[in-house]
Amino acid sequence: MDSNIDTKVVAGFGDEWTRFDQSALDAVEHRRLFDEYFEKFPWESLPKDAVGFDLGCGSGRWAKLVAPRVRKLHLIDPSEAIEVARRNLADLSNCEFHRAGVDDIPLADESCDFGYSLGVLHHIPDTEDGLRKCIAKLKPGAPFLLYLYYAFDNRPAWFRAVWKITDLFRRVISGLPHGLRYFVSQIIAILVYFPLARFSLLAEKLGITVRNFPLSQYRDKSFYTMRTDALDRFGTRLEQRFTQAEVQEMMERCGLEKVEFASAAFWTAVGIKK
Repeated sequence: MDSNIDTKVVAGFGDEWTRFDQSALDAVEHRRLFDEYFEKFPWESLPKDAVGFDLGCGSGRWAKLVAPRVRKLHLIDPSEAIEVARRNLADLSNCEFHRAGVDDIPLADESCDFGYSLGVLHHIPDTEDGLRKCIAKLKPGAPFLLYLYYAFDNRPAWFRAVWKITDLFRRVISGLPHGLRYFVSQIIAILVYFPLARFSLLAEKLGITVRNFPLSQYRDKSFYTMRTDALDRFGTRLEQRFTQAEVQEMMERCGLEKVEFASAAFWTAVGIKK
């Protein structure tokens, strides 16, 4: 049985990706989001017959754009979302699906040419141990792409104070039954995410710098993405946040080198297994 896993968090993500299977996500927006996360990924370094894995694949939204570039992609997720991914990627013959957690990744050590885990390992009790187990599956010289929630270390103090207030709401909402937490998150998307995002968009068009505006990162995103992320943000019971320095140090302790951070998605970084 997995020890580095929170079963209620897993159930919550199964519910989230069943409700938001990403079938309504605009293709152009999908590609733009993908490019932000994979900005530093060294595609050119992969062998022609590359085999890799997506740890915590969710609905398979990233795998849909990764799989056509490689020979085989293993999709791994402990929740019911693995069935959503299986449906979404049914037309891709080089995908293999595994319902498993980070403690029991069903791949041999040093068997993969690349791997990635985006927005997953900060939702388990021991993030570093989970990362170390991912890196164990890579061949020496293979890249690994990681996205972890950032600790607002590049934001002003008032921004962090606002976040602390919103986190109190998350702690309450995430403890509600799935249906109720979904309902509340959608109200938040309507009353908070949408107006603040569109206000940032308007301000930007007026020449105002909006980098530190709350939710300004959604100014060019669809309402569907806002709804998805509102449930993700307020419906998840366990989350951990890291500074850029902490992410780099953790990646290096787990056996990665040449760590490089993306410019848009904080903190997304790629490292190469030693």
